[in-house]
Amino acid sequence: MSEGKNDRELIKLLQKGNVEAFDSLFEVYSSKLFGFAVKYFKNEADAEELVQEVFVKVWENRQTLKSELSFKSYLFTIALNQIRKYFNKKAASLRYLETIQNNPEFSEDLSTDEYESALSRIYQIINQMPVRRLEIFTKSKLEGKNAKEVAAELNISPGTVDNQVSEALRFIRSQLKTENLTLLLFAFLFVF
Repeated sequence: MSEGKNDRELIKLLQKGNVEAFDSLFEVYSSKLFGFAVKYFKNEADAEELVQEVFVKVWENRQTLKSELSFKSYLFTIALNQIRKYFNKKAASLRYLETIQNNPEFSEDLSTDEYESALSRIYQIINQMPVRRLEIFTKSKLEGKNAKEVAAELNISPGTVDNQVSEALRFIRSQLKTENLTLLLFAFLFVF
């Protein structure tokens, strides 16, 4: 039996919630995914976490999996999106910290608590958006997908994605008008 045919059968079982099929796919692909992730992260802990995140997404989306498509490609697409998201967040965090530390207006030391508080406040604001807008915004700005990718994933037009992201940013800016300057800067670097 070819690996592709076996994958198709396992995916059909997985769509029905079969845990053994999930375990079989995990057994076949987790080490390959781990090796792939280590090349990007350069450490095993982040690579292990990525493998777990990818397979959590597989389980969550099991009912919409397409057995006729390459499961391996599907896995590695999720992995690349997660890796991109990780590095986008890391870059945004570093830009924020550099700006705060190098700007005389922000001479006070930025504590981890302040950073976590700012991040928490941003997420509170983001989570106030309507569900569909939140989903589009998350995929676009937080997962780092372009409008075409989001549109294909959600079966909508790229124009709708752009409009929803614009509305989301407008909403966030309006909510941040009363916030302090540090939070505004963080929001600018993190989501804009």
